[in-house]
Amino acid sequence: MAPPSRIDTSLSGRWWRSVDHVTLICTGILIGFGYILMLAASPAVAVRIGASRNMFIFKQVVFLALAGAIVVGLSMLSRKAATRIGIIGSVIAIAATAMTLVHGMEIKGARRWIALPLMSVQPSEFLKPCFAILTAWLLTQRRLSGAFSGIIAAVGVYAIILFLLKSQPDIGMLTVITAVFLTQLFVDGLSLFLVGAAAGGVAAAGVGAFFLFPHVHSRVERFLHPDKGDHYQIDTALRAFGNGGLTGRGPGEGRVKDLLPDAHADFVFAVAGEEYGMLICAFIICVFAMIVVRTLLRLVKSDDPFIILAATGLVTGFGLQAFVNMASTLHLIPTKGMTLPFISYGGSSAMSVALTIGLLLALTRNQQRPSGLSRFLPESDIRPDDLSRRSTI
Repeated sequence: MAPPSRIDTSLSGRWWRSVDHVTLICTGILIGFGYILMLAASPAVAVRIGASRNMFIFKQVVFLALAGAIVVGLSMLSRKAATRIGIIGSVIAIAATAMTLVHGMEIKGARRWIALPLMSVQPSEFLKPCFAILTAWLLTQRRLSGAFSGIIAAVGVYAIILFLLKSQPDIGMLTVITAVFLTQLFVDGLSLFLVGAAAGGVAAAGVGAFFLFPHVHSRVERFLHPDKGDHYQIDTALRAFGNGGLTGRGPGEGRVKDLLPDAHADFVFAVAGEEYGMLICAFIICVFAMIVVRTLLRLVKSDDPFIILAATGLVTGFGLQAFVNMASTLHLIPTKGMTLPFISYGGSSAMSVALTIGLLLALTRNQQRPSGLSRFLPESDIRPDDLSRRSTI
């Protein structure tokens, strides 16, 4: 199927000319790996828990199909619509996260999920992209109105999120959201002195979490002292990478999926390493890196403070989530139950990451607006070269 003509003025034609094709293709590649690795990892996990062999596969097919539709649908939005989704989504996600403390499902000592008829939802997953948009909007409003202190409002919203995630508790998610928030403040022009003070505060909070939360203490101790505690999962994952070698043992030939309870979720990267080898793992890492680098390169050309701040927050959260999952699987950092975007099993994860990439694509579309046509077409849908071509037709 040929791409739309450059003189095609339909919604799909204008979207295709303005969207970032590289990020869109990389997203499709990750969704494809999600299908492949779910076929490899999930049947053994389902059988082990007494469920239907294809239960996880059928669910993930639906989740990833919806995720792909969300990415494409959101990427067609204007900047104003994307901003509204971020602001409204932040309110809903904060309210739903608060609800988990009262009516949430308790799993392994944490209340992070709300049970729905066909799936469970982790509302804090949606805080990452929505809070990034809200923070960018608040910080930008500070530039437009001297009487409105956007940074104070942003800090206030962050304090609410901090309290909610600490109460669940979900220290890993809180760490990622904190990193996103501080990155946006730094890009917005926060002084180096305050950046250093904030970094010191984060370090102090990390030390406090080590002593206050038993699960954090246990994970850090096991990371620092390999001879203490239970290292079964991480040792099994590392052996899987060793067994896979350069090119892997082949599809379906891996054994780690039969041994790890979370082989389809937190440790799906180990399944990829054993069955497809180091080369495929390196390729997956490059795809994630391409999305991050591509976004940053496009932001260099932007002069819109809101787009710079919002896209920086979105891509920081996306990149950190991927890094945390792969690094913990490789025992480079303490283990953390965080999914690999688009690849690990999970409905909340797939939808929240789709929301992130969809909003990212919407905000980084080519947004030049020739004044002669701005009253006829929505913002971000016309480029100067389109105007010149129309004049010659």
